[in-house]
Amino acid sequence: MEPLRHGYTNRTVGDGRTVVKRYDGPDAAARCQRERRMLGELAGVVPVPPLLGSDAESVRMGFVAGVHGQELMKAGRAVGVMRACGEVLRLMRDAPAPAGTGLVHGDFGPNNVLIDPVAFTVTAVLDWEFSYYGDPVTDLAWCEWVVRTHHAEDVAAIPELHAAWGLPVPAWPVRRAAMVARCEAYRDFNERWAAGGSGVRRWEGLIAATSAWSE
Repeated sequence: MEPLRHGYTNRTVGDGRTVVKRYDGPDAAARCQRERRMLGELAGVVPVPPLLGSDAESVRMGFVAGVHGQELMKAGRAVGVMRACGEVLRLMRDAPAPAGTGLVHGDFGPNNVLIDPVAFTVTAVLDWEFSYYGDPVTDLAWCEWVVRTHHAEDVAAIPELHAAWGLPVPAWPVRRAAMVARCEAYRDFNERWAAGGSGVRRWEGLIAATSAWSE
């Protein structure tokens, strides 16, 4: 098996038929267990990779065809990617959840979706290790954050995301507060991994930058 592109936190390898993901960093076993559980629960509800098996340290999934969302963004297809992201967020928002909450992926954006490059529909949402049940607006805001941070040239496509989401979009201060909260969660994750390290400093910088944004 060969290492897959776009794997930043963990070790993910594949052979064109099977993908194996092994978890590094804080709470690795719990994150592995969470992803395994979510892949099982969401099968047939949200497009996710098929769960083939797992152990205490890894999850084994079936290969899913599609082009990584980031690659399509770089290829100038931001409008289609944002529309596809909004449509799958609507599915996730309507997924079964405990009363008063909704499904939250925790790191949703073009960085974690595979897309059919012809139909421009999401074939799989990847990396469920940070998922939880809470306010679905978190994922909407974080997808916007990913675009503003990593694809600033495509900010004009963000309204496509909002339109496909299908509900009134929360005001900018609400969305920005959700973005800052996720940045703080990743800062804390990196602090537990390597206190005072480069990851912590990077997220501190992102918190400051995000807090200063205006719509």
